[in-house]
Amino acid sequence: MTEQLHYDVSGSGPVLLVMPGGAGHPMGLGPLTERLAAQFTVVTYDPLGLAHGRLGLPVPEQRVADWSEGAHRVLEAVLPAGGTAYVLGTSSGGIAALDLLARHPGRLAHVVAHEPPCVTVLPDGAQRRAELIGQLDGHGRPPAEGEAASPFGVFLACVLGPFTSHLPSFTAPPGGLTLAAGVDSRGQVLHRTAASLAERLGGAFVEFPGGHLGTAGHPVEFADLLTDTLRSSARTSA
Repeated sequence: MTEQLHYDVSGSGPVLLVMPGGAGHPMGLGPLTERLAAQFTVVTYDPLGLAHGRLGLPVPEQRVADWSEGAHRVLEAVLPAGGTAYVLGTSSGGIAALDLLARHPGRLAHVVAHEPPCVTVLPDGAQRRAELIGQLDGHGRPPAEGEAASPFGVFLACVLGPFTSHLPSFTAPPGGLTLAAGVDSRGQVLHRTAASLAERLGGAFVEFPGGHLGTAGHPVEFADLLTDTLRSSARTSA
């Protein structure tokens, strides 16, 4: 039996698949997707169904490939035969977006991966990964009672570890990939990671407004720069 897909659709125009960070819950993305819906058919993927009635149910340790293959199934459901989609993935969703591009490049027009925490790409990646996990999960403490019923608790318990160990290894199609980092993230490990991934995979590198949570902190400016980036990629490939 095929597992049910959870996603929301708004707007009209070219398909733009949005893959949120954390545990994939789209909380805080409303203003961003509303702005984007003026230009795109925005498909917001919720890989664990946390915004669709599954919050609080048991969640196993997550695999990047499961998120990317689920996203591919979503695209197969919403795209016409032979059609392609734009993709925005942020944080852990950015990691899944990179894996989606590696597995199914023919269905994607362009991918923007915003601050994917693939820190093992860095020369000091093992140390930086340990530091990142320590900063986020309270230095290795187990989730507090009831915390796993929150999106952040699910992220800590089931997503953070396996996703930050993922190392993308492919060559991006020409013009098919942009790595993004926040202006306010300059000097931080995830800004370095995005720049390193762009060089490693053959993608462009663009700075977006705000920091790691720029999608929520600067939704209009973020959406407008994303739109410009995707339009530029379309002109380049034409």
